Amino acid sequence: MKAVILVVFVLTVAAVLCLLEAYREQQYFKVTEDVVVSRRLNGLKKEKKIVFLSDLHNKEYGAGNERLLDAICKARPDLILIGGDMLVGKKGCSFAPALEFVSKLPAIAPVYYACGNHEQRMKRKPEVYGEVYQEYQKQLEECGVHFLENSSVLLKEDDCRIRISALELPLATYTKFKKYRVTEQDVTACIEKEAADYEILLAHNPVYFDAYKKWGADLVLSGHLHGGIIRLPGIGGLITPQAIPFPKYSGEMTTEGEQTIIVSRGLGTHTINLRFLNEAEMIVIHLRGEKDS
Repeated sequence: MKAVILVVFVLTVAAVLCLLEAYREQQYFKVTEDVVVSRRLNGLKKEKKIVFLSDLHNKEYGAGNERLLDAICKARPDLILIGGDMLVGKKGCSFAPALEFVSKLPAIAPVYYACGNHEQRMKRKPEVYGEVYQEYQKQLEECGVHFLENSSVLLKEDDCRIRISALELPLATYTKFKKYRVTEQDVTACIEKEAADYEILLAHNPVYFDAYKKWGADLVLSGHLHGGIIRLPGIGGLITPQAIPFPKYSGEMTTEGEQTIIVSRGLGTHTINLRFLNEAEMIVIHLRGEKDS
């Protein structure tokens, strides 16, 4: 009988600790530092810092997201890239928290914004959402935010031409309970490849990294998977929003050959308001040429 009581006690304590940790992870974020080294960046005279933000989903860290803004300022980025899903694409849901936060970013560094599936469905379905997305975009553009929608911008950084492209695949690629196939040709149909020394691709869904590699991306920045909701030590993320278990890329930096993907665990949650062993994160990326390493 004592053994049973002991087991129940231990399990109860473990459950309470897990709940407390899950609650803590909803309140805080960490700053993740990733270093990307490439010979294709040898034209840089010194490293360039990028702050990468994704999947905020209207989350606020302090009034007006003051804690998050403070962390971005302390990082002193040369560039801020947004990977999408900063708001919640739900009928009747206000975009005010995302707007208030993102509108302050151009005062820190140039901002380039790629849509996630939430922004994309609001844009593609005016019969459901009206002109809400268009108003959100208009107000941010007036604040100096640059939107990339299946388009690119070529930046000259020292003696290095860095092209930043943002991909919007069809909404069907986000369908739940289904594995969708995306090819290099599908990516090319959205964004034509052009000459550059280094190619950064903002692609919200990391599941299709093989296609992004074949297209020619040197660095892919993704989000969408919220770190897999729960992360298992030594394994990684548990599940995708499409209900596919154990995604290959879910919340880490992975280099394959000379190509790299960085997947943000996101800053907020949506639908499944849970994180466990999976802290929200803001990512600081250090771009360096091989000669500097």
